[in-house]
Amino acid sequence: MAVLALDIGATKFAAGLVDSTGRVSAVRKVPVPTAEVWEVCRQLLLEVAEGGAVTAVGIGSAGPVDVPGGIAGPLNIPEWRDGFAIVAAIGELFPGAAVRFAIDGACLALAEQHSGALRGVRNALAMTVSSGIGGGLLVDGRVSSGRTGNAGHIGHIVVPGWDVPCACGGLGCVEAVASGMSSARWAREQGWVGENGAELARAAAAGDPIARAALERAGTALGQAITSAAALLDVDTVVIGGGFAHSGEPLWAPMRAAIARHAGLNFIRDLRVELSTLADGATLVGAAILAAGLPAPG
Repeated sequence: MAVLALDIGATKFAAGLVDSTGRVSAVRKVPVPTAEVWEVCRQLLLEVAEGGAVTAVGIGSAGPVDVPGGIAGPLNIPEWRDGFAIVAAIGELFPGAAVRFAIDGACLALAEQHSGALRGVRNALAMTVSSGIGGGLLVDGRVSSGRTGNAGHIGHIVVPGWDVPCACGGLGCVEAVASGMSSARWAREQGWVGENGAELARAAAAGDPIARAALERAGTALGQAITSAAALLDVDTVVIGGGFAHSGEPLWAPMRAAIARHAGLNFIRDLRVELSTLADGATLVGAAILAAGLPAPG
């Protein structure tokens, strides 16, 4: 008997085995291909299951999603962008298995609530800042899903000052300005030679002026978005994970400055914003908690 967790990311799939406590092991990862996406995902799940009877699968997917419809529509996976029936596909692959599905930000909030910075916190925003930007909400101690499962998807809050086209079709979304992918793209347009957010962070740490300008731009936009979200949601804690979030002071100093500049309301002046202590793969941890059917901590 096997319980599986699946993380559908912007650039990779990850899957692993889940035990009764929600711990995930035997994790395997593969890049998201440009074509035959489901076939690659399907093969990954079969390899992780290793022929065992699968009783439950937890799925965390980059957004947007339609949780009631079982549809994943990640903006950065073109073949699935108009919607892929992931719950039905996995149900067909593993007949009889319970399939539980959520946006990646909700999985991140679950992971932080069970084993990270949100233990004991009742109202909070959990964010991932990586190739894209997403988030999930804790409201009165429970992860909120919203009408379609997209509650907390902070990547599409519009930030002032940048009318950058976003993959969603809008302009000025914080994901279009401040994600690792978007920041690297902007830096290349300014003459920086590099490929991705990780390289950009290393260049900024080494003092490259374009890289530092890119991270200042990203940090400022993140601070604006966080402050707006905190004022709307009345949260007192924000925890940020994801690879690009680990870019250090070149990103965090302008983010903190923007929060201090904009957090004028008395109920968000003491907003706590911190880096996640969970290792890379928190979405998969949250998907594992979904798969195990664990209740929210008391």
